[in-house]
Amino acid sequence: MDFDLTDDQKQILDTVDRLMKRHYPPEEIRRRDIAHADCRDMLPVFAEAGLLALPFPEKYGGLAADRLTVILVEERLAQHGGIAAIMFGQVADFGGMSLLSYGTEEQRQALLPRAIKGELSFSFALTEPAAGSDAGAAITSANKTSNGWIINGRKIWISNAGSADYLVTMCRTTRGSKGKEGLSTFLVPRNTSGIHMTRLHKVGNNCMSSWDIGFDDVEVPDGALMGEQGKGMRNMMTTLQYSRTGQAALCIGLAQSAIDGAKAFAIDRRQFDRRIADFQVIRHRLVDMQTRVDQARLMLYYSSWLVEKGQPCRKETAQTKVLATEALEYVSTQGMQIQASFGYSTESDIQRHWRDARLYTFGEGTNELQRDLIAKEIGL
Repeated sequence: MDFDLTDDQKQILDTVDRLMKRHYPPEEIRRRDIAHADCRDMLPVFAEAGLLALPFPEKYGGLAADRLTVILVEERLAQHGGIAAIMFGQVADFGGMSLLSYGTEEQRQALLPRAIKGELSFSFALTEPAAGSDAGAAITSANKTSNGWIINGRKIWISNAGSADYLVTMCRTTRGSKGKEGLSTFLVPRNTSGIHMTRLHKVGNNCMSSWDIGFDDVEVPDGALMGEQGKGMRNMMTTLQYSRTGQAALCIGLAQSAIDGAKAFAIDRRQFDRRIADFQVIRHRLVDMQTRVDQARLMLYYSSWLVEKGQPCRKETAQTKVLATEALEYVSTQGMQIQASFGYSTESDIQRHWRDARLYTFGEGTNELQRDLIAKEIGL
């Protein structure tokens, strides 16, 4: 096992640092959060730096980087601003890897080069009002016609759908089917007639908008079907394999940022003629914070290696998701306690991490569901 970063990886991470400091410094991230700003404009900036080309094969204009390199970029982006990693992941995980894993060659040829140039964004339209953790309860339907499909139904809590060009949408294509059988995946242009969208309001993640989407006789051509008909559940698990490691990278980057801020505050803040960092209770709290994040980071790098090798990794990606999201939740809470009233101010970054963290232990599959999946994988 070699834990050294390659020279190329170090250079890429240096590029990320310089790009974020120039275009999206801390004050700009704070401004966007307060304004609930859409951040689609980040994609051309990432494209110009070559970041969006990293995950994809050279035949589509990509750089064919391995999964760990992509994860390192997502983690570093998140250290500077969580929304940057989210926007990168919309292309690198939800859209791009879905196309690469089970899209048709026509879909890849048409869309991946444009995605690499920062011209396209994607959303993953999976969750429904009665189908959250139980994705097999989906009832949104796609009925075959002579020249395509007609989609009817509703999706909810779909991230960044308002600025996406395409919705990767799971529908039931076999009438009367139940559970994981009879589901298929479609690539639906967001501006298709019959799609109605309402923005939902949340506690945190202000720049990552969430949407309630209605599909009312939405017509798509045969070419919108991704992969084989009836393999939607398998497709979904493939996408989540990538998105969960991407989400873990986001959480670890945010958590490291929270630790760094809390540590700097503890060193600077004085009480009783001492730095509060000199008090054992604060020192040990910071140690526990860093230890949890380091543990999650190691698991993330290992699961990313398994994904790259094409080895079975349902257990490991679920473990990574649990460790990373709970590390972020713990670190943001402890960081808030260390910074006290300053941390509770909207001028601080820790309050944003604290608000944002609450989503991830249930987003993209609750941690209770992940633990149940892990239990099955270890034979319980």
